[in-house]
Amino acid sequence: MSDPRPILFFDSGVGGLSIVAPARRELPVARLIYAADSAGFPYGVKQEAEIAGRVPALLGRLAERYRPRLIVIACNTASTIALGAVRTALDVPIVGTVPAIKPAAAISRTRVIGVLGTAATVRQAYVDDLATRFASDCQVIRHGSADLVTLAEAKLRGEAVSPDAVRDAIAPMLAAPGGDAIDTIVLACTHFPLLSEELAEAVGRPVTFVDGGPGIGQRIAYLTQGQTFARDQADLAVFTGDVAPGLDRALARYGFDRVERL
Repeated sequence: MSDPRPILFFDSGVGGLSIVAPARRELPVARLIYAADSAGFPYGVKQEAEIAGRVPALLGRLAERYRPRLIVIACNTASTIALGAVRTALDVPIVGTVPAIKPAAAISRTRVIGVLGTAATVRQAYVDDLATRFASDCQVIRHGSADLVTLAEAKLRGEAVSPDAVRDAIAPMLAAPGGDAIDTIVLACTHFPLLSEELAEAVGRPVTFVDGGPGIGQRIAYLTQGQTFARDQADLAVFTGDVAPGLDRALARYGFDRVERL
């Protein structure tokens, strides 16, 4: 018999939609639920202790209500801080989103890599470990930006994004010692692929952007291999707080025609 349990994606805002898109390509028959902790947005400026306490508790509530077969933490900040705690707390397969340093190191020719995320993500020991394990022969230049998160959310609502604001947001990374040699930039926040065109223009020279979306889509497909799916209900977007004007249209473009509050 077909299994109606959904796959649940979780982020502080709407950045996780950049993970939903490749997942849909891998599993077009799956029912998806997208959960945004808009009441706690943004995570990138919060302290680790707050995120470590909030995320497992909130995902526990979501798992109890929606009974997902698998949960994707589509947020680098939440994953690098709370992934272990969530896996301990919930008896559900959990897929995290972590900076794509390994594939970036595999393709960099200059051996200088930029890691562009939130301040909370780029300072994590998890990122230290990834850089040591997979990019030990590279210079890894990290930069955290809360402004890019805000700009990505605004773009998804249909608002114009200032090119100057994007340039200003990434300028410290490019101006850092060695920054002029960066040839690969890890988009270590799921919001940032939503600004890929603006970021490419702001850099002003050829670079390769790498994010975890395609790999996560493949991982979800692998973990659900052989499972059956039933789409007896529409895909759903869930918010813990207010839904900003204009987001409903953006969510519909990603297949989420229904929106409700947790």
